[in-house]
Amino acid sequence: MLLPTLDPIAEPKTDHKRYFIEKLGLSERLMERCLGEALSAGGEYADLYFESVTTTSLGIDEGLIKSASQGMSVGCGIRVLSGERTGFAYTDDLSSERLLRAARTAALIASGPAKEIASGFRHTEAPSLYPIAGLSTNAEIAEKLALIHRADRAARAFDSRITQVRAGINDELRRILIAASDGTFASDTQPLARLNVFVIAKDNRLDATGGTARGSSGGGGRVTLEFFEGDHSPEHFAHEAARTAILQLGAAEAPAGEMEVVLGPGWPGVLLHEAVGHGLEADFNRKKTSAFAGLIGKKVASEKVTVVDNGTMKNRRGSLNIDDEGVPTRETVLIENGILKGYLTDKMSARLMGTESTGSGRRESFHHVTMPRMTNTYMLNGEDVPEDIIRSVKRGLYAVNFGGGQVDITNGKFVFSASEAYLIEDGKVTRPVKGATLIGNGPEALKYVSMVGNDLALDEGIGTCGKAGQSVPVGVGMPTIKLDRMTVGGTGR
Repeated sequence: MLLPTLDPIAEPKTDHKRYFIEKLGLSERLMERCLGEALSAGGEYADLYFESVTTTSLGIDEGLIKSASQGMSVGCGIRVLSGERTGFAYTDDLSSERLLRAARTAALIASGPAKEIASGFRHTEAPSLYPIAGLSTNAEIAEKLALIHRADRAARAFDSRITQVRAGINDELRRILIAASDGTFASDTQPLARLNVFVIAKDNRLDATGGTARGSSGGGGRVTLEFFEGDHSPEHFAHEAARTAILQLGAAEAPAGEMEVVLGPGWPGVLLHEAVGHGLEADFNRKKTSAFAGLIGKKVASEKVTVVDNGTMKNRRGSLNIDDEGVPTRETVLIENGILKGYLTDKMSARLMGTESTGSGRRESFHHVTMPRMTNTYMLNGEDVPEDIIRSVKRGLYAVNFGGGQVDITNGKFVFSASEAYLIEDGKVTRPVKGATLIGNGPEALKYVSMVGNDLALDEGIGTCGKAGQSVPVGVGMPTIKLDRMTVGGTGR
């Protein structure tokens, strides 16, 4: 069962282009001139990516304000595609002279007769998946400070062994406008906010040197400040961070060896994102550097596994009305009942692979080129009851939360560290363990999925994905699943 998405006609359309035309003095005529210059040496496609971003960041450490900043950046990235070659230039000066110079620079990779741009721009209609926020006022900054002070107090009140607390809140308002030689003309205004809590717990009674443990939590999305109340309050995130740290203080060392592994719902979907998702991005597959290259239509996972990437989920951190090439995002089925169905494509990969863009062209900023990226990537619900999944395990590991991880795209091999995990003994969750790592191969691991729960959940809104030096916000998720075989690294018995 899919999580709900927003009906595109449920909210009124907003003209995001007015900011660039009225505030920054741009015009469609200037954009046409720039595209003409970009294609003056040949090339097959050119686009202009205008961006204006305002950010606010606040942080406290030990109850004191340690960082507070606001910033704004404005600029344009100009790209020309010629076969598999990309010419790219950017400028933070939006004068006609500098824009035309950047367009001529990007054109240098092309050769051949000048190519005409499409006759007139086609204004892209897109849904409204998130609220249109304004710039931070002084009152809002005070409200943000109050939120992170609440997190600090709640974490300290959780347990006397919490010895250090850091909390922060970051938000941005990103406005984008894309004009392209194929007639694309699209714009969006994208809010993004995240609250984070990090704690250190210490208990000198545990050993001679003093036991210490760390915990972190956070959440957010494409939301306003009202999001951080109720189920997503500072107290909620503070309690989660403190609970995790205190749990680790009393945890035993994780056992090592091959065993059954149960992954909990929500954030453990980061393993799916890293071990499988990156390998399904089209650029790796057209270059045949992915373990999934050439496998469309083949079985790559258990028949119980269906994986989708969905950029249309309301208010989610990875959601976008349009991608950074002006294409509306969509729900893309990647693996269906174990069969590989397709890849995530941007315009360049789609053109070279003879398919269409899935609305997956993303970039970190106007300084960067577009590439295929995930949005919200998750496994769909199965029919198993989570309690039955636990009961089916004689001896194994129950991984509820993850920290860092690494994956090799070329062969799918991964290593992930579990930040919260427990032993399963005779069908029951027993002792918490620490130091557990999961080691495996993404395509192989999915073949051992024998049970899939009916409790699909997405993460709290903390995901940031890195690729080729660029970072973009994403979402992950999954229901509770059981893998019959996986290698667990640890130092215990």
